[in-house]
Amino acid sequence: QVQLVESGGGLVQPGGSLRLSCAVSGFTLDYYAIGWFRQAPGKEREGVSCISRSGENTNYRDSVKGRFTISRDNAKNTAYLQMKNLKPEDTGVYYCAAEVVGGNICPNQYAYWGQGTQVTVSS
Repeated sequence: QVQLVESGGGLVQPGGSLRLSCAVSGFTLDYYAIGWFRQAPGKEREGVSCISRSGENTNYRDSVKGRFTISRDNAKNTAYLQMKNLKPEDTGVYYCAAEVVGGNICPNQYAYWGQGTQVTVSS
């Protein structure tokens, strides 16, 4: 049974940090790219970052560049999103997703999704 479970969300003040984790079970993460997405209330889901299967390639949406860092530990079947200098506009439910890929790329679509973890940035 394929399962992605996010954790690490919470309430943080502006300027604070959080580290999200995405624990994967049911398949070996080695052949999958991982994406992080978020959805704010009343808004569409948006891509935040992705990391290729080897970790060699990453990309970020402009608004989080320099503040967020995506990483993965294939031995632990876990991916991470380190978030620093958080802003109120980063508030939302954060989801991780996985997609099998043939190379070191970030795909356009993802087959497997977690249930999400809430991140709230507020003073």
